[in-house]
Amino acid sequence: MAHRFMSHLTFRTCALLALGLVSLPPQAGSEPHNASSTIANDPDVLGAERLFAAWIESQIAYRGIPGIAVGVLSDQQLVWSKGFGFADVKARIPMTSATKFRMGSNSKLFTAVAIMQLREEGKLRLDDPVVKYLPWFKPKPAGDDDGPITIEQLLSHSSGLPTEAGDYWSTYNFPTGEELERLFPQRQAAFAPQVRYKYSNLGFAVAGRVIERVSGLSWAAYVQRNILDPLSMTDSSVDKDVPGLAVPYGRRMPDGTREVLPFIDARGMAAAAGLTSNVEDMAKFMAAPFRRGPRGGTQIVSSGSWREMLKVRSVEEDWTGGSGLGFDVERVKDRTYVGHEGGYPGNTTQTLIQLDDKVGVIVLTNTSDSNPNEIARQLMSTVGQAVARSAAAAIRPAVVAWNPAWERFAGLYRYRWEDTQVVLLNKKLVVINPNARTLDWQATLEPLGDNRFRYVAPGGDSDAGEVVYFTEEKGHPVRMHIGDTWSDRVAAQ
Repeated sequence: MAHRFMSHLTFRTCALLALGLVSLPPQAGSEPHNASSTIANDPDVLGAERLFAAWIESQIAYRGIPGIAVGVLSDQQLVWSKGFGFADVKARIPMTSATKFRMGSNSKLFTAVAIMQLREEGKLRLDDPVVKYLPWFKPKPAGDDDGPITIEQLLSHSSGLPTEAGDYWSTYNFPTGEELERLFPQRQAAFAPQVRYKYSNLGFAVAGRVIERVSGLSWAAYVQRNILDPLSMTDSSVDKDVPGLAVPYGRRMPDGTREVLPFIDARGMAAAAGLTSNVEDMAKFMAAPFRRGPRGGTQIVSSGSWREMLKVRSVEEDWTGGSGLGFDVERVKDRTYVGHEGGYPGNTTQTLIQLDDKVGVIVLTNTSDSNPNEIARQLMSTVGQAVARSAAAAIRPAVVAWNPAWERFAGLYRYRWEDTQVVLLNKKLVVINPNARTLDWQATLEPLGDNRFRYVAPGGDSDAGEVVYFTEEKGHPVRMHIGDTWSDRVAAQ
């Protein structure tokens, strides 16, 4: 079933194949090649790879998993990819990073990108009612005053629609788009729009039909022309029984056996679950959110659209996760991750991105019960974190050196609404609220040079990111400016 979120051959090709680095197509604003080479050969990264490999090989042995392909991305480079186990157990064909998989619900990411492309072209709006484009879209409402379901609500799992429109996950007989239309009048919304997060494959199948209606192309043809081709994802396709696919295996039964499953066409559900890809191609797609600039070429949507897609639109009832547009969003140990888990008969997948570190991981498996989300978390916590540390060291920005003269800015400042205390630590100025009951909250004045600072604060503080500077008289600070507000220095008693 499509899900939400989250012999061993190594493929690392670059100027020197043995260095272990797969280069993605050159991109504007991408990190220098030598930085990526340094990351791939960092002893800590290599050690983390060995640690993860030892663990995953044991998982394969003890859990009887047929095969797993993984990749770790740093900005625009696939710095590590490897296959474990077998793509075909009976034929003893080893798993590699080039092995192809049915991606399941990772297909939804491509549907969301397609909608944003059409929106950038002015052909639709996110707040448009779906029925504007699909006159047959008339589900039975959950209540009398539900209001219309919008395109945004389809992409953020906040439409209230049921998960499916038939029993195809049991029969594997997926409906065509036309059959989906005929099934639709029998569907009743489980909730009114925007009431709560409710995952819906059906909602994304409908979004795929919107793309077809607006563009005049099938979903497969649109994705091929506007996403796969620009990104040179040459090993990716939609609902084609192509060479190089991993043999799909069902879940492990009590006697240890696994059913070998046939190739299954997603048909009208392709926009929710129909993509085929591999580690190397998915790395090209996952590098896209790290780039900046307007749409064009490999920039498949503008950076502004990426930001909108990754913004939380609806949340789980426990507020630990939710959905952007297409992308799942999770908060784990004070870090935010985006991506998607996918499931298709005999394949389970997970993509996971940590945006601040510009690190992504890919986990693709050819069985229905591998729990790829947990594997991806272990990959991120080992190799991913080592890659993030190495990348940060390689491209560490220049730091303005501490000037002892800045000690004069420490002191108490008074504003009409509150007092602010600037405190000197070890070569660092921090800001506290002297009236607060605890010291849990502190902001830092990050030097910018020329006696100017950046206000760095936790959470959503209103002053976060503002430039701080001081008015002085005869070499003594008399006023602190934070953005457009100011506080007067209180003379020492």
